[in-house]
Amino acid sequence: MKVAVLTLGCKVNKYESDALIFELSNKGIETTDKLEKADAYIINTCAVTNEAEKKSRQMIERARKFNPTAKVYVMGCASQNRPIQFADRNVNFVIGTASKKKILEELENQGQKLYEIPQEYEDDLFSAQTLSRAFIKIQDGCNKFCTYCIIPYLRGRSRSRNPESVIAEVSKLPDNVKEIVLVGIDVADYKIDGKNGLGILLEKLDVFGKRLRLSSMEDNLIDEEFLEKLKNTKNFCPHFHLSLQSGCDNVLKKMNRKYTTADFEKSVNLIRKYFPLAGITTDIIVGFPTETEEDFEETMKFVEKVKFSQLHIFPYSKRDGTAAAKLYKDLSGNVKTNRLKRLEKLGEKLKSQFLSANKTGKVLIEEKVGDYFEGYTENYIKCYCQGVAKVGDIVEVELEKPYKDGMLCTIKNQI
Repeated sequence: MKVAVLTLGCKVNKYESDALIFELSNKGIETTDKLEKADAYIINTCAVTNEAEKKSRQMIERARKFNPTAKVYVMGCASQNRPIQFADRNVNFVIGTASKKKILEELENQGQKLYEIPQEYEDDLFSAQTLSRAFIKIQDGCNKFCTYCIIPYLRGRSRSRNPESVIAEVSKLPDNVKEIVLVGIDVADYKIDGKNGLGILLEKLDVFGKRLRLSSMEDNLIDEEFLEKLKNTKNFCPHFHLSLQSGCDNVLKKMNRKYTTADFEKSVNLIRKYFPLAGITTDIIVGFPTETEEDFEETMKFVEKVKFSQLHIFPYSKRDGTAAAKLYKDLSGNVKTNRLKRLEKLGEKLKSQFLSANKTGKVLIEEKVGDYFEGYTENYIKCYCQGVAKVGDIVEVELEKPYKDGMLCTIKNQI
């Protein structure tokens, strides 16, 4: 028997899918994470936008093109949101976001079951890491309840993984893993004994000598104390993905974001005080229902003022069950597309400015494609490197000129 575990959406989903592959492999079952011919498919779905749910449904049909008689099992945020959309597609079994490991008990069964979302962190999935960069899940759920977002209703309230469990998993990583990325639904809300614990966790993990990187987080954690901890964390990679969502205070209020643009700018300035060349990337939603042209212009001006290193831009997606869907009328698709293109153009200019400000870097070589060794600097610049190296090396490079989505580099030394 061969099982393909296919993943849509965030890094948390990817970690959970990899953990299922690890469990299946331990049972002697052949597995893959690629869309190819298999006897069974487990599809880990996403519901962050309507398009993500659509792609989750389409994945069923794409899998069946490889094997029309294969069994199909569905789990994740989209099935938690509306399980019927998958049950109607003649899949074998459907579960949601809770107790994902139980899908392995249903591989011979038919039906659906949504398990109760737990109040404590479910510490039953562990991913086998084989690449140079490893994702480690430390948190699940969200307490923010932004008006546009359905994820808190699907993932439940914020809950943190015990630090001893995180340390135990990291201690078992193979030597070829040179970088750890801490992931979660709201990483900034990671707590130890009920208090902010992300800085403490990073300090504890620093002893393993592997590069440490944070996934997307909120700006509310950024203060002098936290940044001082990061500065003293030898292996911390200075890349901060801070979700802005809008550069207009009126829109932020309607989104139920808990900060102002002044708060956000203060956080960015603090980061640059400690890490002058930090990569600061962000998410922005264009076309939120209350966003006027003047509001959008405010976002454009704020984004240019902050000088992000890269923008991730999304058109607003109406999600039934959220406050915004109930309270506000959606804007036209043309308005969203127009604003998306304008902000993308600005983002390209800012990224170019950031790249040109970096002359050297330390790159973890993750793969070789054609003539280039590829990887990322500590501040998250994609590098295409020429010289002598091998996958898994950390090398010093000179950044020479823009190339594709990053920089063309020359390898100088191995670290």
